[in-house]
Amino acid sequence: MSRIGRLPIQIPDGVSVDVEGNRVTVQGPKGRLERAVPAQITVRVEDGRVLCERPSDGRVHRSLHGLTRTLVANMVQGVSQGFRKELELVGVGYRAQKQGEDLVLSLGFSRPVRYRPPSGVSIEVSDPTHFAVSGISKEEVGQVAADLHRLRPPEPYKGKGVMYRGEQIRRKAGKATKGGR
Repeated sequence: MSRIGRLPIQIPDGVSVDVEGNRVTVQGPKGRLERAVPAQITVRVEDGRVLCERPSDGRVHRSLHGLTRTLVANMVQGVSQGFRKELELVGVGYRAQKQGEDLVLSLGFSRPVRYRPPSGVSIEVSDPTHFAVSGISKEEVGQVAADLHRLRPPEPYKGKGVMYRGEQIRRKAGKATKGGR
């Protein structure tokens, strides 16, 4: 039996979960999320908990069981608490600032980079080198953070770039001097 798939998902106060066929809708204080789950997995709500069940112990059903349970749990957590990814800029002259909805990043290119987040995702700039991506969908928050990270990935020699808060960069030694002369 799947260890993750069989765990029930507790529904917090203020959150409602509706299941119609293979469509799951979760509504809470932060917003509303909707998702189609695989038809092989049965999702039902009972006694303030969401349960996911699979028809057999086949390999495909086992993997879909854990995936579906995790997706629904992320939806419940997103509408009740939300998700947040924090990023930081490391490098001389690297800075971030908000202009309306857009995030403007100075990353050492000839021009500043403008990034407009999709609807449902917000970006807060706490100081010129630290900013955070937040929203109710874990996938969208992670994708926006990955897009921003990809603009200037951290490089291994000086460690400059856009990094997730707490990310460890494996540093390399620079060029060695020529010996023997």
